[in-house]
Amino acid sequence: MGFKFIFLLAVALGLLVFAFRGISTRKIMQEMLQANMFWVVASLIPSALALISRAYRWNLLIEPLGYNPKLKNTFYAVSIGYFANLAFPRLGEVTRCGVLNKAESIPFNMLLGTVIVERAIDVITLLVCLILTGIIEFNRLGNFLMQTIINPIIEKLKQFATSPIVIIGVILILIAGFFVVRYFRNKSINQNEESRIVHLLRGLVSGVKSIANLKRPWLFVFHSVLIWFLYFLSMYLCFSSMPSTTGLGLTAALFLLVAGGLGMSAPVQGGIGAYHLLVSQGLMLYGLSKQDGLAFATLVHSSQLLMIVLFGSASILLLFQGNKNKIK
Repeated sequence: MGFKFIFLLAVALGLLVFAFRGISTRKIMQEMLQANMFWVVASLIPSALALISRAYRWNLLIEPLGYNPKLKNTFYAVSIGYFANLAFPRLGEVTRCGVLNKAESIPFNMLLGTVIVERAIDVITLLVCLILTGIIEFNRLGNFLMQTIINPIIEKLKQFATSPIVIIGVILILIAGFFVVRYFRNKSINQNEESRIVHLLRGLVSGVKSIANLKRPWLFVFHSVLIWFLYFLSMYLCFSSMPSTTGLGLTAALFLLVAGGLGMSAPVQGGIGAYHLLVSQGLMLYGLSKQDGLAFATLVHSSQLLMIVLFGSASILLLFQGNKNKIK
């Protein structure tokens, strides 16, 4: 786990260095310090509301399982989950299930099943936004994907495919995989281990099936749309914080919502580097300089990061205080 953490952090920092290559960080900082903080703070309000909406939507998924957690505890769990993602990608999904399990005594495996459903819904929503952006901004999105994602991947694949080290590595991985599968196939599983696995899988299935047993399905759909609308509104409001982005409209906000969503989905801590790269490249397609694009991307990412740290830290303290009062 420690090695993986260091490796992913190194990848994030590498992406950050790649994004900022040839750009003066001092000028970026100067540009950010001149930003209108009123609009930066205003853009954080929809993001905070999205966290509340996300917590409420999670409660709607938990409801069919026979539990009704307090909204404040669900909100704390979601906030702490986002906070945990800054340490290790996807750790937040497990962490928030553990937090709500302790706070509300809801089975962990069931909660994990509901989170899987949530993530699937988010992926579908991002894909819908991507398709909508593709329809509205067909040429711009095509150029963006080709220049920022597809062409670099093709080039890297060409380099790796012809490398003798990579070929040998793939062969060794396949051989190792064969022996690992053979080992576990031959290894007998005792009854206790088998029952624990069955119990975990049953809980997961129950959590996943909660989507089919929603008591208020239209409210679930409403919050699923509301969450992403609030993200979109947050991006749009932040345009007014810097002179270089003031003239950008709703279409640009949708485009950057998709670019930022892809960046935050990258398997690195808090989308660091990936978010900066994708959002700044997206802004360059709207005529901004690389410096202006990076300044805006850094401003948005830093403000969102600060909000997550504050909310996550406050949630940990409030939950700890609540548990302390229960013991008394």
